[in-house]
Amino acid sequence: MGRRVGGTMRNKEESAMTRAVNAVFDFVRFAEFEILFFLFFFIAFLLFKDLTSRPEYNQILVKKPDGGGFWPN
Repeated sequence: MGRRVGGTMRNKEESAMTRAVNAVFDFVRFAEFEILFFLFFFIAFLLFKDLTSRPEYNQILVKKPDGGGFWPN
């Protein structure tokens, strides 16, 4: 995929909507790694949040009824 170079004449012929869509695609192509990096951590956060919101996983940091500490002996 080649980039347009010196497309000033062509830009004047394109509609505003076409230029806007092309600008969005250019930005996504430019920031592809950062977008994927953010999405990876965002999806991982949502999965972790969902897993830890279940009651059986919530009991991990609750003290034992026998008076023991947080950690098993």
